[in-house]
Amino acid sequence: MIQTLPAKEITLHELREQFGLQFVEDEQFFREWQDDLPEIAEAEKQRLDRVKASYSNLVEDPPLLENTVKMVVLSPLLDLAGFYLPPFRICSEKSIIISLEDEGVIIKGQMDVLAVCHQFWVVVIESKQAAFSLEVGKAQLLTYMLANPHSDQPSYGLMLNGSNFRFLKLIKGERCQYAVSRLFDLFNPGNDLYHVLRVLKRLAQLAINP
Repeated sequence: MIQTLPAKEITLHELREQFGLQFVEDEQFFREWQDDLPEIAEAEKQRLDRVKASYSNLVEDPPLLENTVKMVVLSPLLDLAGFYLPPFRICSEKSIIISLEDEGVIIKGQMDVLAVCHQFWVVVIESKQAAFSLEVGKAQLLTYMLANPHSDQPSYGLMLNGSNFRFLKLIKGERCQYAVSRLFDLFNPGNDLYHVLRVLKRLAQLAINP
């Protein structure tokens, strides 16, 4: 009998059991969020300062739901990173199915946002409402990244809840391995959105010139 599981209910333990997923702590495994990051223009910084101010204002009157987080925070980041322009395409609520025939399990879900370049997945994005910890969405996001049909290339993901951001990298193979970036927090001194945008721009560069 086939068992169907929603991706949002998958746990990290189940991903280890079903896919042999391993967490990598070696900082050399995931350098893309640290090395060769493009600079951003003063006008982009001003736009991100406005995003921070807008979010700070809205979060004073909870609840701040997932769709609001996407509209206020995520959409400007994707715009500034160039993901709304060719050669990129944005897919919203893209459905995925992972079939584990040996285990009699089918995993189904819908990604919040997927940025695609020349059929390759650039970044998979999972957004949560402001009250949720990013840990709530980690296994769900990794499940979506495991559904990437282009297993010859790394997959990158971004989790956010409005004020917190974390990037992930996944490599599929005989062993599926993943690593995470540091946590970026909108309320750290300065504006961590600058660094988030620089990482997104770097991933865009890697997609165009792998």
